[in-house]
Amino acid sequence: MLRYLPFLLVLALWIYAFVDCLNTPEEEVRHLPKVVWVVIILLFGEVLVGPVAWLITGRVRRAPADGPAPAWVAPDDNPEFLKSLDKDDRDT
Repeated sequence: MLRYLPFLLVLALWIYAFVDCLNTPEEEVRHLPKVVWVVIILLFGEVLVGPVAWLITGRVRRAPADGPAPAWVAPDDNPEFLKSLDKDDRDT
C-alpha cells in the first residue's frame, strides 16, 4: 500500500493545481494566458513540472487584507463581551 503513496501525492498535486487554475480569475493569472496554464498543467502534471510552475509563478499571491489575524481573546478578557453581559442583566 505504501508503494502507491508517491503516485497519490503526485495525483493530488496535479488535481489541486488544475482546479486552482480553473478557479483563478483571468486577471490574476501571470505570465501566460489561463488556457496555456491549463494545458501546461495537464501535459506536464505527471512529472510535476506543470503544477509546480503554476503554484510558483502562475498565480498572484495576495497578502491578507488587514495584515495578520487578530489574536483571540477569551470572553472574560473581552470588554465588548462583558459589556453585552451587563446589557443583558439590565434588560431582564
